[in-house]
Amino acid sequence: MTQSRTDIATPPTAPASGAVPLLTIVIPAYNEESRLPSSLSKIDAFLRQQPYQAEVLVVENGSRDDTSGIVERFCADHPYVRLLHSVKGKGAAVQVGMLAAAGDYALICDADLAMPIAETAKLLSAVQNGFDVAIASREGEGAVRFAEPYYRHLMGRVFNTLVRILAIPSLQDTQCGFKLFRRAVAHDVFARQTMGGWAFDVEVLAIALRRGYKVVEVPIHWYFMTESKISALRDTVSMVREVFKVRLNVRRGLYD
Repeated sequence: MTQSRTDIATPPTAPASGAVPLLTIVIPAYNEESRLPSSLSKIDAFLRQQPYQAEVLVVENGSRDDTSGIVERFCADHPYVRLLHSVKGKGAAVQVGMLAAAGDYALICDADLAMPIAETAKLLSAVQNGFDVAIASREGEGAVRFAEPYYRHLMGRVFNTLVRILAIPSLQDTQCGFKLFRRAVAHDVFARQTMGGWAFDVEVLAIALRRGYKVVEVPIHWYFMTESKISALRDTVSMVREVFKVRLNVRRGLYD
């Protein structure tokens, strides 16, 4: 049977010259050749179902594998996708992407898609209804964690307790890798970012709150991925050190 045109998902296209996409998706990518093909395909399938234009910025940051090649080949058939580069560090990659974002709203999206991309709709709804920043949260009513080992959950809660004591008392989950900003807010906040490592989330949220932006946590479904890039010992120590630095920066008025 011939499929009618209304049943066929429309392929995303690059925004026309001068046109502003509704959404920019920023994906930091370090040695992600194994996960990007599947994740980019899922994002493409999601965007085909949306009534708005979007762009995807993949920011490679010092990869030693074929991450750049994977993205370049995908870009050839998907003109709304672009490859950018940054110095090494997840925070550095996110900063480059968020400052380059042209969409009305800019989403930080981890390459592993631990949060299914369809959950983006929940974050968009929040910022379209009065909030400046919406962050995906694995805590609170309605949030569901799938397959997460207890020790990882415990580590996360201990770290968040430290974050709340030292820097951001109002937020229960600063580290989930999915955050949506209004474009003007993103450009203001990320222009002031100083940290390029794993704890950049704490810094940009502290900046947003310090500058009076309204931040909301949105409970989401989240899946634990076994190929995490975070080292439980080395990176945790570094992140704790950076949280102390955020506290010091706030006291010095660096973000004002």
